[in-house]
Amino acid sequence: MRFDGRRPEEKRPVTIETDFVRTAWGSCLIATGNTRVICTASVEETVPPFLRDKGQGWVTAEYAMLPASTTERKKRDGIKKDGRSVEIQRLIGRALRQAVDLKALGERTITLDCDVLEADGGTRTASITGAMVALTCAVDRLIREKKLLVSPIVHQVAAISAGIVDDLPCLDLCYREDSGAQVDMNFVMNEQREFIELQGTGEGRAFSSDELNMLMSYGMKGISELLQLQREALGDRARHIAPKPLLLAATGNEHKLRELQEMFRDYYTLAPMTAAGFFGPIDENASTFAGNAVIKAEAVCEATGLPAIADDSGLSVEALDGEPGVMSARYSGEHGNDDANNDLLLSRMEGKEDRRAHFECALALKFPGKEPIVTEGRCPGVILHKRRGTGGFGYDPLFLYEPMNKTYAEMNQEEKNEISHRARASEAMRKEMEKLSREGK
Repeated sequence: MRFDGRRPEEKRPVTIETDFVRTAWGSCLIATGNTRVICTASVEETVPPFLRDKGQGWVTAEYAMLPASTTERKKRDGIKKDGRSVEIQRLIGRALRQAVDLKALGERTITLDCDVLEADGGTRTASITGAMVALTCAVDRLIREKKLLVSPIVHQVAAISAGIVDDLPCLDLCYREDSGAQVDMNFVMNEQREFIELQGTGEGRAFSSDELNMLMSYGMKGISELLQLQREALGDRARHIAPKPLLLAATGNEHKLRELQEMFRDYYTLAPMTAAGFFGPIDENASTFAGNAVIKAEAVCEATGLPAIADDSGLSVEALDGEPGVMSARYSGEHGNDDANNDLLLSRMEGKEDRRAHFECALALKFPGKEPIVTEGRCPGVILHKRRGTGGFGYDPLFLYEPMNKTYAEMNQEEKNEISHRARASEAMRKEMEKLSREGK
């Protein structure tokens, strides 16, 4: 056991508080034992002179220890920083640039400032771990403000120290251990267990390959734990780390977009076509759902150069010879007027004993230079005499799915995504995606 009661392979307690600085694009306060560092991310819509007009961005860092961060007051850095601070901020910048696709970032600079409030060993590694969180928060804001279409973060990065103290290999040295360590090491790694930086020095003596292997195993264990803590601190924003490939949804319907995002989130990052600057209009002049889905997917793909998926769906009623069919969204004459469409459907169903109907969905997936892939799905039901339920959209309040004795509008999203026409078409499309993946396409 070490002097503070930790086992050799045990890191210090770590907490990460996000959004610590409200004025920053992204920020966190990271505490590793008694070491505390404020990490902030600032965004500028420019790049250093050596990168101008090269179509890529830049990630850089600055590091400083505040005067009261140590027991004896540390003088503030002046115009010329001390050598240690310069070395550390270069390390932070190098490490975090490995996390980002600089071309996908665009011609902008993200500066990561790491200011040490309290130093008790491991300030550089805490700074790297916290800067990763601040960087991700900044990217989240760039996406929310539509300055980025998709996250440029391709790797998750964390760092931790290790060393040999009194001939005992140990993880995450505090200052008391670090100041007397025989061997001092720092590990910077990504989520694939790859090394970004490996610093190792025999301060008091040389070290063997067996000792190095022991320290490396401790370092990998600590990095794995820190990666998980980063994700927990980020919550939903962790989705910006190494996101799935981008797929545009050729729809302006927010309800359809959310359902498609839920159904394909394991395969793609779905974004609306408007996020890529495509606003239409699209002339949906086909006589079938599949035909209209293909028209929409091809229009968005050709205009943006990005893969696109389109949905065309609607309601077909047996007693009305398949109406409203492909005219479902504009049945009453005004596109998307759900109340008017439902009122017209009820009036035309007056006196009809046959209430059978089905929802039908066609999905078209279009990659640049390739033929579209089309799948279809149906869900049978009956048309009620009056609306039931307050959820959903379109004809959902009138469409009863008899096995559950619920209308679409009475179902929660999970229930609907299990049985709906869109869910069935999506399940068929996922099988096609898996086939493409197996074939390496």
